[in-house]
This record gives sequence, structure tokens and C-alpha cells, in this order.
Amino acid sequence: MNSIAFQKLQVGDHAQLSKAFHLEEVECFAKITGDNNPLHLDEDYAKTTIFQTRIVHGMLVSSLFSSIFGTLLPGLGSIYLFQSMKFIRPVYLDEEVTARVQVKELIMEKKRVAFDCVIVNSKQEVVVTGEAILLPPQGEAQ
Repeated sequence: MNSIAFQKLQVGDHAQLSKAFHLEEVECFAKITGDNNPLHLDEDYAKTTIFQTRIVHGMLVSSLFSSIFGTLLPGLGSIYLFQSMKFIRPVYLDEEVTARVQVKELIMEKKRVAFDCVIVNSKQEVVVTGEAILLPPQGEAQ
């Protein structure tokens, strides 16, 4: 697990994480959040939609950003302050996606960091885009 202090971050620093979401994870997310939309859970219902099959909750997919921020960049000790997202394409069960974040701005006066965020599917099609602002660890982290 990384912990990169504000003073060590640079514009252009980036990290990524790949994952496929399986039915059990989608069901668990639905149980935790109460989002029981049949589009995610009921194959018969999902077949009647524009997607023709179940899709992963967009918020579950975008949680990969949180995983990156909390463990890779900036890592341990980071505080998530803001996230915007635009959901562009669906993510299907068992489809691998890759989330990538990149430092776009160091906000010196507040010691905060702005990130560009993107998730792509295995065809390199963008499925989620957004921006985030974090308060990274201060002081003498890595």
C-alpha cells in the first residue's frame, strides 16, 4: 500500500487498477446499498431493456477510483473530497475494466490534488469519466 505525500506528487503521476465484477459482487453491492434494480439482478427483466442482459451498478464500477486513491495514489491517509462522474457505457457482468487516475493539478494553497479519472472496458471504450479532488497525506510519506 502506498502513501505518497502532497510534496512528492507531480502533475502527470498516474495509477490504474483492473477488475471484472462478478454476479456475487453485484448481489452483495445491491444488498449493502439497497439498490435492487432488476436491471442488475434479474436476467429475464434485463433482457427486456436496451442492454439485453444484466449490467453492473455504475457506482460499483466507479468505486475502483476509491480503491486506487486509498491504496495506490496518493494512498494510505488520503481523504476523498470530491468526485464527479459521467456514465457513458454499461459494464457487463464478468467484463474486465481498467480504472485510471492521473494528477491534473496541484492546488498549492490548500495542499489538495485534482485528478482526471477514466474507466475503459476491454475494447478500450470509455465507460466512466470524471474528476476528483483529494487531500493527500501531508509530511514525510513516501
